[in-house]
Amino acid sequence: MTRFLEADLTWTGERFEPGVRIRIDSEGRIASVGIEAPPPDSSVERLDGRALLPGFVNVHSHAFQRGLRGRGERFPAGAAGSFWTWREAMYGLVESMTEELIFTLSLRAFREMRAAGITCVGEFHYLHHRGPGADFAFDAAILAAARSAGIRLVLLETYYRTGGIGQPLSPAQKRFDGVSLAEYWSQMDALGGRLGRDQTLGAVVHSVRAANLDELGEIYREARRRGLVFHIHVEEQQKEIEDCLAAYGKRPMAALLDACGGAEGITAVHCTHTSPDDLERFFDGGGTACICPTTEGNLGDGLPDLARFIATHGEAAARLALGTDSNARISFLEEMRWLEYGQRVSTETRGALRDANGAVAPALLRAATLGGARSLGIEAGEIRPGAWADFAAIDLGCPELDGWEPETLLDSLIFGAGNSAIVETWVGGR
Repeated sequence: MTRFLEADLTWTGERFEPGVRIRIDSEGRIASVGIEAPPPDSSVERLDGRALLPGFVNVHSHAFQRGLRGRGERFPAGAAGSFWTWREAMYGLVESMTEELIFTLSLRAFREMRAAGITCVGEFHYLHHRGPGADFAFDAAILAAARSAGIRLVLLETYYRTGGIGQPLSPAQKRFDGVSLAEYWSQMDALGGRLGRDQTLGAVVHSVRAANLDELGEIYREARRRGLVFHIHVEEQQKEIEDCLAAYGKRPMAALLDACGGAEGITAVHCTHTSPDDLERFFDGGGTACICPTTEGNLGDGLPDLARFIATHGEAAARLALGTDSNARISFLEEMRWLEYGQRVSTETRGALRDANGAVAPALLRAATLGGARSLGIEAGEIRPGAWADFAAIDLGCPELDGWEPETLLDSLIFGAGNSAIVETWVGGR
């Protein structure tokens, strides 16, 4: 049976519009969008008092770190102290991990994401093993947790071989071990046979400090050959930059681009301390930057300065994506707010994030949806024929939205509301 959804208002890419019917096919994709009379054998689900948006796309998550909430937050004064307190708590959690615990924590995180309007998550997964042996037992637990939560998953299977540039893995890091390139791709092949309906894979090197540059380049090229996206942490902390300069005579972003021969299909996560020249080279080469403002602020790492790129590229938000990272707080509305606030208030050049029409809220929504879908290689992030029927519904009666009008609703939502405004989500029409 053909199914239709019709909300009071639907986001059509530039504005909220009334009277829009979305037809969903049997595979869970959008068949048509517009004013269409339903045939006799169809059903129309009316979403009274609701506005419909494309579901948010969370590009960067470490689901197991949901277990750190409240444990890594009691920081001594100073950003450096903050990071090391959190790091000690994280490794303590790693050493206590079991298959049951990682499933439980991941399920909790993924369900919380659904409640926050997130319909797809890129799980940057590097905690693979039950112990020092290479059993990759935790990978299946992530797939199972995503299935149970009903969230679309891109499992970003992470290669992690060194504890620092030229350094062996520490005892706690043995659970991250990618073992070898051959073992990594063997596990990728095995995972490919276990994927559920709403699950795909992406390739990852954790960072320039977690593998040598030859391995990094090889994984990137094989990912491109297989049609997979490629993700990597880049320049989150100053120490990584100092170590990379000492080892290779260049900063991590430059080392990444040289090793890969370009940026097409690459998502660089954080880019907190990336120079404007390197950022421009990365973006112009086709790369996407995933910013995780609440985690970056929580750890005291800082915020990237994107203003130069934003000022010269009208479609800047198409090259940006958002992530919840440590999951200390799961709210994409908050991530959007702080992405913009950070550029306007905290960065050196203080440039507001705007789209080609000079609007702020649509640019932020684009980063939270289309930019994320591009990063993860999925057909989602917009309400159009052919895309997955992944939606988030907003309660127009939510007190935090009082005073909204169709022209101001998106601004009211992003800059004034919290997760309580989001009341339903659909993934693949379900």
